Amino acid sequence: MGAIEDVHADLDAEVSLEEFREAVEEKVAQMGGLADEETAAMLIAHELDEEGGEVNGIADIEPGMEEVKFAAKVVGIGDLRTFERDGEDDQEDGRVLNVEVADETGSVRITFWDKQADAGVEELEVGEVLRIAGRPKEGYNGVEVNVNQVEPDGETDIDVQIQDTYRVEDLSLGLSDVNLRGKVLDTDSIRTFSRDDGSEGQVSNLKVGDPTGRVRVTLWDEQAELANEIDAGTSVEVVDGYVRERDGDLELHLGSRGAVEEIDEDIEYVPETADIDGLEIGETVDISGVVRSADPKRTFDRDDGSEGQVRNIRVQDSTGDLRVALWGEKADADVGPGDEVQLADLEIQDGWQDDIEGSAGWQSTVTVLGEADADSDGETGLDAFAGDADSSASPAGGDSGGDSATGDGATAGTAVAKESDEEIEFTGTVVQAGDPIILDDGQETMSVSASADVTLGEKITARGQLRDGKLDADDVF
Repeated sequence: MGAIEDVHADLDAEVSLEEFREAVEEKVAQMGGLADEETAAMLIAHELDEEGGEVNGIADIEPGMEEVKFAAKVVGIGDLRTFERDGEDDQEDGRVLNVEVADETGSVRITFWDKQADAGVEELEVGEVLRIAGRPKEGYNGVEVNVNQVEPDGETDIDVQIQDTYRVEDLSLGLSDVNLRGKVLDTDSIRTFSRDDGSEGQVSNLKVGDPTGRVRVTLWDEQAELANEIDAGTSVEVVDGYVRERDGDLELHLGSRGAVEEIDEDIEYVPETADIDGLEIGETVDISGVVRSADPKRTFDRDDGSEGQVRNIRVQDSTGDLRVALWGEKADADVGPGDEVQLADLEIQDGWQDDIEGSAGWQSTVTVLGEADADSDGETGLDAFAGDADSSASPAGGDSGGDSATGDGATAGTAVAKESDEEIEFTGTVVQAGDPIILDDGQETMSVSASADVTLGEKITARGQLRDGKLDADDVF
């Protein structure tokens, strides 16, 4: 091999031989004959080694890299902490300072030790841009960088906004020390998990909205208990949060330094909702309306042996109605006929009998706004939504078709149009097996009293007498 090839073979940087050769030729030309190809090759190699470890952004930093170099803006400065060094009683205490930095691609914690930590406390300021060189490692909350060298960088512009109080629309990846005021829309239960070191942690979630949008707030460890202490509808201030990304969406996380405090101010949240009659399969939307019917919650066994739960409701707005499946914890929502609700992040899926339906899972928000207002004629908002709709479109509600009563004591839904003891035939899919059997045909549910052995998801027809909203079946096939 020639001199250029020999030098290229020893390079740590990922540069092709062709690119390296072109750089060497350019260097020879720049030096006007003062360096031959071998000297120029060695100069280029030295320059490339100096640039080694440079990453395009924080998002490219991974544990295990030898060293990374990057520019980032200081968005949060922690407290200086001291610690005793193991087995070194005669040594002075160690010091450590954690600093949160960010660029347009994300955020990362950088760690200063001992004299660097002392200097960081005195000299670093939030909003300052730094040029950082350090070694990445896996930290307690993700990747961290132990700082080797750092210096101010007054020439690089990092587009990360820092404010005293943020709105949802102001949040961006990489922010920390975030204070945000909003209304709690929904809360989740506390979940426990095991860390790699064998310790146990816990986590819960709130969904918080303000006039500019909504965001999921993830509460870690001791903060997770707040999910049991704050009710939906309460206005709060989230203090000292940091922004992370999950499945393409921004989330606000809260650790040991953070807090969620109730405030007297009534924060307004008005979502942009879609009309039910314009929904299409595959969309994720927000809707609002009045609950027309609510089926009983039912449980089922998953393939992995765990138990799940689901509850179906039907929501109507001025343009139409939609069957919505509430899964998991959402099935426990205190929602009943006549309630005015908002459903956020609802997935629109293909339902039974070529109809569409909504699916409210862990990422969705179910907010009860209150009971629908009565109009001047004494009708409820539920009746007012119905308009001139044909009565056959009204679904039966309740666990037996009779828990959702109208003003004259008749049950809501198709069954009210039928005389008591009328012989009817009803075909639907089994959504509850047992006694009673609950069938759903995509438009309404029917409670069936029968001794037949059926399974969830099976499509059957029941024939018999309709008595008090329940089908007393003589035949099931």
